[in-house]
Amino acid sequence: MASALRSGRRGRGFESRLPDHFNISFFCIFMVRAHIHFYGTVQGVGFRYTTLSFAQELSLTGWVKNLPNGSVEATIEGPREKIDELVSKLKIHFGSYLREEKIEWTEARNEFNRFYVEI
Repeated sequence: MASALRSGRRGRGFESRLPDHFNISFFCIFMVRAHIHFYGTVQGVGFRYTTLSFAQELSLTGWVKNLPNGSVEATIEGPREKIDELVSKLKIHFGSYLREEKIEWTEARNEFNRFYVEI
């Protein structure tokens, strides 16, 4: 079998198997990684924790942190549509405070299991 998942309560679990012909990498096609720099008045206004809240709501993984130059940096993994939605929500929420964002898109590395604020 291609894959097996085990989970459950009190040691008793269930097993879900994918057919042999199923290619798990099919799902990875839709996962991307965005390295984003946000510019404007993005420190001291709750930007990181709003990003955290939106990212968790959208089931994205990665991190966000302040930079010494006053900008905010984030690395986010998930479906591109969800990352685009996160950026749109931030633009709406912060309005003119968020002056610009620069996004570099790459393949997902699947190295995160949650989204967090890096201190």
